[in-house]
Amino acid sequence: MEKIRLSKLMSEQGLCSRREADSYIERGWVLVDGAPVSELGTKIYPTQRITLNRSAQTQQNTQVTILLNKPIAYVSGQAEDGYQPAITLVNAQSRWSGDAAAVRFNPAHLKGIAPAGRLDIDSQGLLVFTQDGRIAKQLIGENSEVDKEYLVRVTGKLVGNGLNMLNHGLSLDGQKLKPAKVTWQNEEQLRFVLREGKKRQIRRMCELVGLKVTGLKRVRIGRVKLGDLPVGQWRYLREDEKF
Repeated sequence: MEKIRLSKLMSEQGLCSRREADSYIERGWVLVDGAPVSELGTKIYPTQRITLNRSAQTQQNTQVTILLNKPIAYVSGQAEDGYQPAITLVNAQSRWSGDAAAVRFNPAHLKGIAPAGRLDIDSQGLLVFTQDGRIAKQLIGENSEVDKEYLVRVTGKLVGNGLNMLNHGLSLDGQKLKPAKVTWQNEEQLRFVLREGKKRQIRRMCELVGLKVTGLKRVRIGRVKLGDLPVGQWRYLREDEKF
C-alpha cells in the first residue's frame, strides 16, 4: 500500500481543506493514530486514523458561512473590468433584519472568506461565502453532489426536441454535460436544476436550443434556499442548516 500526503487525505476525508490541513499540521493540531504530527509534507497510509485536536475543532466551530442575494453587476470573486466584488456588500448595515442566526457581525468574519462557487455578473441570487474548507469542498469539489436550482427567463423559439436536449444531450467545450432537470415554470420561464457549473453554462445551453436568457436567478443550493432574503442583503448560515 502506498503512502499519501497527510493534507491530501484530510481533504479527501472532508476534515478540512488542504490549506487548512497544512495550517493545522504546522500547529500540531493533527493526530495520526493518536500521535501528533507537525511536519508539513508528512505521508501516511490511507488506513491510518486521522483526528483533529480540540484547538482545531474550536477554530472550525467559529468559522462562518454567509449567504448573499447577489445583485446584477457584481462579480463573485476578485474585482474585474471595473466591477465590484460581491463581498463588498457584506457589512453590518446590509445584514438582513430577518437573519435568525445568533451571531454578531465581526469584520474578522471576512478574513479568509471566499466564494464557494460563482454567479455570473449578469445573474442574481444565492451566492455562498465561507471560511470553512469543508463547506467549500462540499459545494465546489469536483465530486460535489450538491445541486443548484435556477429560475431562468427566456425569449426565442425552442427547437423541436429542445427540452429533452436541455435535460440530457448537450455538450459544452467538447464535453458532454451531466444530466439536468429542466422544466417550464410558465411561458417565459424555465426551472433548471444542475449539479455542475461550467462558465455561463445555462446561457450557453439555452443558445444551443434556440433560446436567449434575459434573466437568471439562483434560488437554491442543496437544501438551502434563497427564500425572502432581499437583493443586496445577506445572512449567516444557521447551525441547523446543511447544504
